[in-house]
Amino acid sequence: MLSKKNKLVLLASAGALVLGATTVAQASTLDDTRNRGAVQCGVSDGLPGFSAPDDQGEWQGLDVDVCRAVAAAVFGDAEAVRYISLNAVERFTALQSGEVDVLSRNTTWTTVRDTTLGLNFTGVTFYDGQGFLVSQDLGVSSAEELDGAAICTQSGTTTELNLADYFRANGMEFDPIVFDTSEQTVGGFEAGRCDVLTSDTSQLAALRIQLADPDSAIILPEVISKEPLGPVVRQGDDLWFNIVKWSLFAMVNAEEFGITSENVDEMLDSGSPDVARLLGQDGNYGEAMGLNADWAYNIIKQVGNYGESFERNVGMGSPLQIERGINALWTEGGIQYAPPIR
Repeated sequence: MLSKKNKLVLLASAGALVLGATTVAQASTLDDTRNRGAVQCGVSDGLPGFSAPDDQGEWQGLDVDVCRAVAAAVFGDAEAVRYISLNAVERFTALQSGEVDVLSRNTTWTTVRDTTLGLNFTGVTFYDGQGFLVSQDLGVSSAEELDGAAICTQSGTTTELNLADYFRANGMEFDPIVFDTSEQTVGGFEAGRCDVLTSDTSQLAALRIQLADPDSAIILPEVISKEPLGPVVRQGDDLWFNIVKWSLFAMVNAEEFGITSENVDEMLDSGSPDVARLLGQDGNYGEAMGLNADWAYNIIKQVGNYGESFERNVGMGSPLQIERGINALWTEGGIQYAPPIR
């Protein structure tokens, strides 16, 4: 029989083993990423404004900028990213299996995804909601007029469930036409296989500009769900979770403090304690994440702040022309908000 002293020794040893195992697990994604020399980032299979290759084959978009921000934080080089195109069905498996380090692919934060799939959402890059795109020729101005409509939607998304809930709650019927990719849904819509295309309103804006005649379709005013979209990592790796989370927060805080990719060097001498902490001039807030003191400076210098990314990719200066709305900073009437760096 073990003495009380021996039991305490065994318990302490077991605790040390657990702590050691946890430390190894936490360091694994960062170590693997550094050994590989690039962040492996899961993106959409082509959604303008969020993640899609441009005419030169270079990936661009709001979600892509999250990948670039993480690379800038880890490597000091925003271009140290390998993009892996994933459709809605395969995206979670790719993350769970380790095929990608982070999923930054217009993905909605939900209870099931956050608690049963072994995933952690690191923040919200875009507050969205589901809507409906219809042909002008259909002659409707409200979703309440869609009883009996054939509706194109994408499999493996929250869209399918929201659609069923909305029509059931309003006592209406619909005919679902389901596709695997967003490109297929817009193709089906344009070919007349459905009367309506439903998705997040931001995605509808991106898909609408892919039509041969974008003015032939309108987005109806109803928004039928909450769709907080953001980057996702695997559970069990707190260090990597923090890196991805604070890479996004750095961009949001930078906008709040008026730091841009153009003036970040000047802001190094701003005299503001908040700015000094963010830019690594007062303390090293990257050290606990295994990063250099200038991790946030590199993000802002190479990628920009959140507002810069929003404007060039999906904002009024982009083809999508999406207004900031609730995605404005909390100081500007929106709900975008990042915890302080201190």
